[in-house]
Amino acid sequence: MTGKPLSILVLCPHYVPDTAPTGEVMTSICEQWTARGHRVEIVTSLPWYRDHAVAEGWKGRLVRTQEEPWGRIRRWHPFPSNKGRLVARAAGFAGFTALAGISALFAVGRCDVVFAMSPPITLGAAGWAAAWRGRAPLVFNVQDVFPDAAVETGVVRSARVAAAASRLERWLYRRAAAVTVLSGGMAENVRAKLGSGVDPNKVVVIPNTADAGRINPADRLNSYRADLGLDGTDCTVVMYAGNLGHSQPLELVVAAAQRFADQGRADVQFVVNGDGVARSTVAAAAERLENLHLVGWQPPERLGEVLAAADLHLVLLRQGLGATSVPSKVYSVLAAGRPVLASVDRGSEVERLLADSGAGRTVDPDDPDAFCAALAEMVADRDGLVEMGHRGRAFAEQAGGPKEIADRYLELFDKLVE
Repeated sequence: MTGKPLSILVLCPHYVPDTAPTGEVMTSICEQWTARGHRVEIVTSLPWYRDHAVAEGWKGRLVRTQEEPWGRIRRWHPFPSNKGRLVARAAGFAGFTALAGISALFAVGRCDVVFAMSPPITLGAAGWAAAWRGRAPLVFNVQDVFPDAAVETGVVRSARVAAAASRLERWLYRRAAAVTVLSGGMAENVRAKLGSGVDPNKVVVIPNTADAGRINPADRLNSYRADLGLDGTDCTVVMYAGNLGHSQPLELVVAAAQRFADQGRADVQFVVNGDGVARSTVAAAAERLENLHLVGWQPPERLGEVLAAADLHLVLLRQGLGATSVPSKVYSVLAAGRPVLASVDRGSEVERLLADSGAGRTVDPDDPDAFCAALAEMVADRDGLVEMGHRGRAFAEQAGGPKEIADRYLELFDKLVE
């Protein structure tokens, strides 16, 4: 890095105190940039992720501006709607993008580089407009490849909508100075869409990581288990914690809980922690299965406790999504010193992480028999689970955290600005 202070304009859908995982990622990176003396101007939304409604204390205004010693945060109304109402949700994204884009156009004159996060992919278009006006390079950060993931899960079913989104996607990739993605699989996906005459090296892999200094291994018998009535037993807790959405085959958890219940295995308890449109899939089963517990959203300050309460964590992605998405919670689980059973595409970044760290196993996606068989083998070896957790923690410590990731972005910015 040159050491020259930069002025960075960031467009992102979430920022703390919003609770979305991408907001936490963006916040940790921006904090590192500002700690190094760079000026950061953030254009984002009012907090809304938890309940898909603007949070209490933030209502009543279209925009709120926070002046900070290191720059500014400008939060616009996100026009939130229920995830199941796709037309309303798309309209909300469009409205937020328009406001954020106008805000960015006025801010870009004092910025050296524009950083826009997707999804929503429309923020990339707003970022491009600001970068074009300010003659600054655009770094397009892709957290999930859209519309691929939405088409695979059936969220986007209209061929015309998918085609239009794909055209916008390719248009943005070609016009960004750099496209940053989370994994090699995502990089291959994006490079294949660049077309001829475009340098494939503009696609750069910079993963999300967890802060191994903030997330630490802790006692499994904690107050979170006590809340579930599991602290007084020596049971094995198998947990899925995260978004309950279209991308996650939660029926695998239900099938596993049913099989263990049929075998009279009360020593294995399943916990699903989170919220989303697929909550009903688990809720109905939790009412009839005593070994399946459905827990709502937990505050961020309880993350370490939630992660520690599980003896084994589950990572679930439907078939075809391994190359378009990397659940950030994988890094958090490894930092917490817990093992993982993943139902994901072979060759995906998640499989590579587990293989490199030795912190878990991978089975083919959407295969209940393979999933349940692997689960039974893993919970039968408590010492093996502990050892996998130790290996995951060691891997997380060596992988670096927000500081190292922020530095990699700054190195890229320096090259583009020069």
